[in-house]
Amino acid sequence: MNGPESRGAKAGGRSRRPEIPGTVRRVFSRVDTESLSLIIALALLVIAIASQTDKFFLPRNLLNIGQNVSVLGLVAVGETIVILAGALDISVGSIAGVASVTAAIALQHTSLAGGGVAAGLMIGLAFGVANGLVVTVLRVNPVIATLATFAAFRGIAFLLAPGGKPVGVSNEGFINIGVGRIFDTDTFPGIPVSLLLLIGVAAAVEVMLRYTDFGRSIYAMGGNPAAARLAGISLNRMRIAIYGISGALAGLAGIVVTARVTAGEPASGTQGLELQAITAVLLGGAALTGGKGSVIATMLAVLLVGTLTDGMNLLGIQTFYQDVAQGLLLITAVAIGQYRAARAERARTRTG
Repeated sequence: MNGPESRGAKAGGRSRRPEIPGTVRRVFSRVDTESLSLIIALALLVIAIASQTDKFFLPRNLLNIGQNVSVLGLVAVGETIVILAGALDISVGSIAGVASVTAAIALQHTSLAGGGVAAGLMIGLAFGVANGLVVTVLRVNPVIATLATFAAFRGIAFLLAPGGKPVGVSNEGFINIGVGRIFDTDTFPGIPVSLLLLIGVAAAVEVMLRYTDFGRSIYAMGGNPAAARLAGISLNRMRIAIYGISGALAGLAGIVVTARVTAGEPASGTQGLELQAITAVLLGGAALTGGKGSVIATMLAVLLVGTLTDGMNLLGIQTFYQDVAQGLLLITAVAIGQYRAARAERARTRTG
């Protein structure tokens, strides 16, 4: 029937059609392709694991994933900044090891938890700045420079630890950084302090990258170093600062490791962090050539890696198979990164 009401309904059909709220529309408009791909991959992984074990969705397990990825997440945030600037830092795992031992040694001489935290952060910052100086003053390629310091810093960590053995920690306030939880009740396992620390650091760095001149300069020097130099950006100073931040965050990761295992570990707990961090950053969509990426996408990739590891543990998959999976993930991440870098270079060539 084509009466007036029917025609009116047709005429007004467009205005009556359900609309997506503006806030939701703005949120999805800001989700880049890489982040959306990671969200889909994470959802599929969760479905696959949950279909095999009913332990996955237990609150304690979900919060344990957050606690377990906190160390990798802190290192990956620092690595994100370095890669955005068009460089690379392979020494972050070794820096975390040195910071872990240094924090433990400091706690043997003070009863203040802050003393251990300050010592770990300062050594991480100092070693990060040292990386920056090697890259800028000596003009050594970042990969070669940080590969060399990776070995040197690892050696220093073992020299600091008597006999290369773990340095014990008993300060309860410090230990809470790694294993403490808030809102812990009989029915709720509590939110890990280390997870809250990661969230705070990641949010602060994301805001810095998006809304400060320093953050925009990082994107600029990674995207087009020549143009950044012409714009008045001191590339050498920026590189030193960036490596310093990366080192400090690696030091913070080492502090969390020390607090979690109640000992300063020269290698165990920090070994392999550099490869895992680079994997996460590249999976998050960062370009190896720099100028593209975000902390949010990196955190999604870290969560993906952590969920995969948790799922394999729940399913009783042997450790060496997990190592194979991590290796394949790294190869995939590097291949994706190389493809994106080549695509970006072709785009620059066409526009230039």
